[in-house]
Amino acid sequence: MRTVSGPTDHVVVVGAGLSGLAAALHLLGAGRRVTVVERDAGPGGRAGRVELGGYRVDTGPTVLTMPHLADEAFAAVGDSLYRRVELIPLHPAYRALFADGSRLDVHTDGDAMEAEVRRFAGGAEAEGYRRLRRWLERVYRAQMRRFIDTNFDSPFQLLTPDLARLAALGGFGRLDPRIGGFLSDPRLRRVFSFQSLYAGVAPARALAAYAVIAYMDTVAGVWFPKGGMYALPRAMADAAAGAGARLCWSSEVSALERGAGRVRAVRLASGERIPCDALVLTPDLPVAHRLLGRAPRRPVPLRHSPSAVVLHAGTDRTWPHLAHHTLSFGGAWERTFDELTRAGRLMSDPSLLITRPTTHDPSLAPDGRHLHYVLAPCPNTTTGPSAEGWRELGPRYRDSLRAELERRGLDGFGDSLEEELLVTPADWTAQGHAAGSPFSVSHTFAQTGPFRPRNLVRGAENVVLAGCGTTPGVGVPTVLLSGKLAAARVTGARRAPSSPSAVTGGGR
Repeated sequence: MRTVSGPTDHVVVVGAGLSGLAAALHLLGAGRRVTVVERDAGPGGRAGRVELGGYRVDTGPTVLTMPHLADEAFAAVGDSLYRRVELIPLHPAYRALFADGSRLDVHTDGDAMEAEVRRFAGGAEAEGYRRLRRWLERVYRAQMRRFIDTNFDSPFQLLTPDLARLAALGGFGRLDPRIGGFLSDPRLRRVFSFQSLYAGVAPARALAAYAVIAYMDTVAGVWFPKGGMYALPRAMADAAAGAGARLCWSSEVSALERGAGRVRAVRLASGERIPCDALVLTPDLPVAHRLLGRAPRRPVPLRHSPSAVVLHAGTDRTWPHLAHHTLSFGGAWERTFDELTRAGRLMSDPSLLITRPTTHDPSLAPDGRHLHYVLAPCPNTTTGPSAEGWRELGPRYRDSLRAELERRGLDGFGDSLEEELLVTPADWTAQGHAAGSPFSVSHTFAQTGPFRPRNLVRGAENVVLAGCGTTPGVGVPTVLLSGKLAAARVTGARRAPSSPSAVTGGGR
C-alpha cells in the first residue's frame, strides 16, 4: 500500500463530518497529533443538526447500519461507541407501503422476515427470500475486505480469489434481474433493489454486486442512535477531543501553503496559519480540488448521483401507519428511474422515504409533537433543473409533496405543520456539493473500486482525500471506512478486519 512520504507527526484534518472524524480517531490511535478544522460551528458535516422552534432536526442521513465500523474508530483511541451512544435496534428496519394498498414490514431477523414474506406473498416467495438472504451474505463476504475496506493502488489488486467468487455469484450481472432470480413478486423485488439508488444507479442498470447495500439494510441490522443521527458525530468529536485532538470550529480554510511538492500549512479565513506534516481533505471533490489548485484528469467527466428534496416537518400529530422508517412506493418504477437519471425530470409518481425519529426519541420534538423527515429523490442539477431554477421550483414542489403525502394517508399533513424546512438541490449546491447532489459521484463501474477518484493526490506528497467522493464511496458505512483508509495512507497501519460479528450494541 502506498503511503504519504516524509514526516507525519502533525496531521490537519479539514472537515469534521463522519469521514474526517473517523480519520482523526484512527490517526490519534496511531500516535499522531491531530488538528481538525471545520467551517461549521460544530461537528457533523452532512450529518449535521439544526434547531427549528424546539425541534432538533438531523440534516443528513437517517439510517444507521454497520455500527461496528464506527466503533472501530472509537476503539482506535481506547473508547467505545456503545459507551457513548445508546443504539436502538429497529424492528422493523423499514415498513414498505405500496400503491396497491399492501404493506410489508422489513425485518433483519431471518425468521421474522421469512414469516412476513410468507404472509405477504406466500410460501414460494418465502423460500426465495431465504435463498436471497444466503446469497446476500455471500456477496457481502466476497466484497468487504478486498473491494470495499481496502486502499487501491492499481486495478490489478482486483485479481484475487474474491473476484472469482464474486463473479461466480453473478456479481457482474445486473441487480434487478439477479434479485428476480430469487423473488418473482415485483413489490418484494423493489424492497431488495431500491438501495442501488443510494449509489446513483437504477436497479436495472446497477451491477448485482451493489446488493451489498441491501445486505446492510435488510440483513446486518438497522439502528437508531438516541438523540438522533447527530449523536454519532457529536460522540466522535468528543472522543477525539478526549484523545488529544485540537478541534477548530467556525474555521474555514481559505488556502493551502505549499512548497517542494508538499502542503506545509493550512491558512484559515481568520488569518490563522496552521503548520502540518500531512493533510486529510474531506470536503466534496470540487472544494478539495479548488484548494489544491487542480483536478485530476479523467478520460470522461465524473457522473454524479441523483439529488434529493428533503422536507423536515415538525407537526402537531402523527399517523399510526408510519414506522420509524417508511418506504412509500409509487405505482411506477422503471419510469421514475429514467426520469431521475436520464430525462432529468421530477418523479411523476414518486417513491418516498419517510422517517419519524420521534418514534424512538420523543425528546427531539416539543412535548406532544412529532418530527418527520420526507426524502424525495430528484435529478441532480446536471441532468435536471439548475440550482437557480430550484429557487423558483422549490415552493411549488413543496406544495405538491404535501398533497402527495395526504393522498397517501397522512391526512391533514399540511394543517399539522408547526415548523418546516425544505432542502433542495439549490441548498446542496450552496453547501459545495457538485451537481447539487449530497450523494456525490455515482457508483457506475467506471467510478467504483480502483476506478473511483483515488484518495492519494498527485503532485502533493502528503495529502489524502476522504469522504463520499473518494474510495470506497457513498453512505454512512463507506464514509466511515474512507476516514479509516485515509488514516492508513498516512500511518501505513494495517487495517483491522471489518466484520459485523464485532457488533455488540444491539441485536439484528
